[in-house]
Amino acid sequence: MNWKVLEHVPLLLYILAAKTLILCLTFAGVKMYQRKRLEAKQQKLEAERKKQSEKKDN
Repeated sequence: MNWKVLEHVPLLLYILAAKTLILCLTFAGVKMYQRKRLEAKQQKLEAERKKQSEKKDN
């Protein structure tokens, strides 16, 4: 067995951990972006409904 290969295992594990961390942070960022976009859309809809209800009252 080639023992030189085993010397690179810690480096490969660090690379794997870094890649996993980057993917998790990216996923979290995308979810936050989607949530903010959805909240903005809901606020816009509420404002439109409020505007329409005010028109009906007048």
